[in-house]
Amino acid sequence: MESELPSELNHNPAYEVHAGDFSREFVEHISKTQDEPRWMRERRLAAYGVYDRLPIPKTPNEDTWKRTTDMHVQDYWRRTDLRPFKLHRYHPIALSPSESAEHAPLTDTLTDRLGSLNGEPGQIVQQDGIARNVVLSEDLERKGVYFADMNTALKERPELVKSYFMTKAVPVDWNKFDALHGAFWQGGYLLHIPKGVILEVPLRVFVALAEAGRADLSHTLIIADAGSQVTVLEEHLSTDAAAPGLHCGAVEIFVADNAHVNYVGVQRWNLRVWNFSTQRAIVGRDAQLRWVSSALGSRVSKLNQVSVLEKTGSHAEMLGLTFTHARQHLDIHTYQDHQAPHTTSDLLYRTVLKDRSRSVWAGMIHVHPGGQHTDAYQKNDNLMLSDHARADPLPGLEILASQGIRCTHGATAGPIDKDQVFYLMSRGLSHDVAERLIVDGFFEPVMQRISLESVRAQLRQSIDYKLAM
Repeated sequence: MESELPSELNHNPAYEVHAGDFSREFVEHISKTQDEPRWMRERRLAAYGVYDRLPIPKTPNEDTWKRTTDMHVQDYWRRTDLRPFKLHRYHPIALSPSESAEHAPLTDTLTDRLGSLNGEPGQIVQQDGIARNVVLSEDLERKGVYFADMNTALKERPELVKSYFMTKAVPVDWNKFDALHGAFWQGGYLLHIPKGVILEVPLRVFVALAEAGRADLSHTLIIADAGSQVTVLEEHLSTDAAAPGLHCGAVEIFVADNAHVNYVGVQRWNLRVWNFSTQRAIVGRDAQLRWVSSALGSRVSKLNQVSVLEKTGSHAEMLGLTFTHARQHLDIHTYQDHQAPHTTSDLLYRTVLKDRSRSVWAGMIHVHPGGQHTDAYQKNDNLMLSDHARADPLPGLEILASQGIRCTHGATAGPIDKDQVFYLMSRGLSHDVAERLIVDGFFEPVMQRISLESVRAQLRQSIDYKLAM
């Protein structure tokens, strides 16, 4: 039986945003209670000015182009209805360091999830915007690795935060939600890998929502210096299947020359969480980025994901695995931004849809005039397990260079092949088992390109759970 989202999704109230805790006074409160430097307070207030000025995106708007000094991004909103969203229903948290330890303990769900991961060399656990468990082995510390929650990093590594935090990658004026994040951010982490340091084992991050009505505004900042190598596994999850919540986050990844970063993001919010995130990576000369995104949860998600190939020889691989059910709405915009010559990118997103869920994927390959000899590819495939599901794949190209260009794209959307189901059932399998095998095979091209077996096993488990719902 199809599970349903809250009934207010079907309402059509007027567009509006209530301030609630999201006020200028609360910006001042966050900065004061956390004893932030003056420059961060000023950045928050500047972001609040943008947030207060920008309207919430409306579905009737046509597609618009937003240009900044170094790139332009097409922001699709007309396929995502935000009218049921009410900001005043969600509340951020701002505790001083002395109060953090007195906050509620980790929920049993999160404790059980962490139980099998003891002994990890690097791990950060955050619940409801507060870092509860930060682990970094002595071996990694000796190598100069810095891995800490963002509020701690602001005090211990202020020069890094000041230089990179929402300055070179994610701008606060991209849309209202990015400005909201810039003004009210709380939590997240900073990872800095020094020059030439190679980490053989992955670092893990868990971001959880537990309390009903809580807003998570965590920020991810990864800086990999020249010749370094790191893998980061970041998981977002709800510990209560019925607790409404909001995530408004940002991810900034800097891959310096000859560095190699694997970033895996697994999103498993419950069906009452609104999820907004802007994610941008800047890739240097002869550097490599493998970016894996798995979106399995949330009520409504709007994700803007950008890879900037900034210097000669840079390469980005963007892999996506998504599965929606009930009335979930997932809207993903990917952008492969080729600014330098001899750069390459490869994108493969695969989505399975059940019930009355909907997915939107809008992809763009943009080759600048200086991006000669670019090789870029993007592909989005959608498999619908229900006649009521809907997929809107929208690939795009903008080529402004003329020499040695090879840019191709493709997209498919269609129902499950009934002949394949019949064939498997004729071999003695039940309908459910046959469907599961077809879904597993559909996702396999993405799974094969995920190097960590633990991640593949976790994703397969989540897929089986979605199929059983």
